[in-house]
Amino acid sequence: MTAVAHPPTRRPFGAARDVVNGIVAVGVKELRGRMRGRRAFVVLTIHLLLVAGFAWMVESFAERTVTSNFGSTFSASADIGRALFTGLVLLLTLIVLVLAPASTAGAISLEREKQTLDLLTTTPISSLAIVLGKLFSALTWVFLLLAASIPVTALVFTFGGVGPEDVIRGYVVLLGTAIGFGSIGLFVSALVKRTQAATVINLVAVIGLTVGTTIVFIFWTAMTGSQGFLPDEPGVRDQGFLATLTRRPPEALMYLNPFVAQLDVVCGTETGFGTTCQVINGVTARDLAGVGFEEAQFGVARDSFWPRSLLALGVVSLLLIILSVQLVSPTRRWRLRLPRPRRRPAGSET
Repeated sequence: MTAVAHPPTRRPFGAARDVVNGIVAVGVKELRGRMRGRRAFVVLTIHLLLVAGFAWMVESFAERTVTSNFGSTFSASADIGRALFTGLVLLLTLIVLVLAPASTAGAISLEREKQTLDLLTTTPISSLAIVLGKLFSALTWVFLLLAASIPVTALVFTFGGVGPEDVIRGYVVLLGTAIGFGSIGLFVSALVKRTQAATVINLVAVIGLTVGTTIVFIFWTAMTGSQGFLPDEPGVRDQGFLATLTRRPPEALMYLNPFVAQLDVVCGTETGFGTTCQVINGVTARDLAGVGFEEAQFGVARDSFWPRSLLALGVVSLLLIILSVQLVSPTRRWRLRLPRPRRRPAGSET
């Protein structure tokens, strides 16, 4: 009797399951290496001490500032809570901007330096699973630090002025920032061969996307003679995109700056037209719900910037992950192929 060969049956969602299993395998391997020893717990303790000490300093400074004023103090506790929340989210944003690219800077370049990347690509794990596993295993450490800081951030509830939804928005921006800038670090790690060079490039990229965009925005505003933190006059936007650019810098210039996104979150906690709302209206400069120019000067465009910032970070992260997969994959890379001229057979007439 001869055995009949049956075609292999396809499993439903088999490819997706293989990718998930590969991500888990790479992630577990990376996390075991990162969490062994006492270094991880020492760093976590130092992080909590730093955040708690900074919160105490901000609270003490805000309390002294409020008590030094001779006006009404019925909202003093809420003002302290908002100041504490602002300081904490900006500090955590700075920590994420430092740690997320640094954690992924050696994800691929270290494998090249150890000459283990070729061995890793020959395993049944796909290149997509390798890239995503490296990314999320490196960012898991950052997520752990953010989760450990939640009890310290929750101290703002004892003062008031900040609701749970405001804290959730702040941490959503932090998670999006970690993924976006972690993807930048991973792409640079896949692009260069040395971890030291990848770390330097990531540092320059972070400074350029935060400090650099702010300087360009301020310079553009000064050179175009903009009216500062006031929205556009009626009819300016109807003149076209180029007419708007000659009056003020575009809003998209600051989309990859997470500090501005956090200021938009803090603007949602203000009861009036405070400092952070002035900054957000200066960046967005849009008329509010079709009201007049005089009324729009005192309007507040809350929760209008940080969703666009997260969307921009998500798009950039997706593109960089795709490019990282192509750089890691030993085969099927995208190459620019030019058409070759056809050879004529020998002896043919011209």
